[in-house]
Amino acid sequence: MVKYNFDKDKLKVCLSGDLDTKEAIYLRKELLDYINKGYHNIVVDVENLDYIDSTGLGVLVTANKLVQKTDGQVYIEGLKGHVKKIFELTRLNKVFHIGV
Repeated sequence: MVKYNFDKDKLKVCLSGDLDTKEAIYLRKELLDYINKGYHNIVVDVENLDYIDSTGLGVLVTANKLVQKTDGQVYIEGLKGHVKKIFELTRLNKVFHIGV
């Protein structure tokens, strides 16, 4: 499940459950729309995310690359459990700004 919160020029994306291929396709479309509307600082809250696959990771990496072109950033917060291990194994914890 994906929920969005807006704060001026910042977009907060709250992910829960599983971010697999089906959900990732939807998330990609939505994120690209918001980036095109000018949201270049994106906080992704993964505290309630149980699972993420390579497609989900790819969506986050793509969003990060796009917003960095305009001095934006994707921030990840709430990493724990299996999702945290995936970020560490793929070394994406070195790519994204990680918050608590």
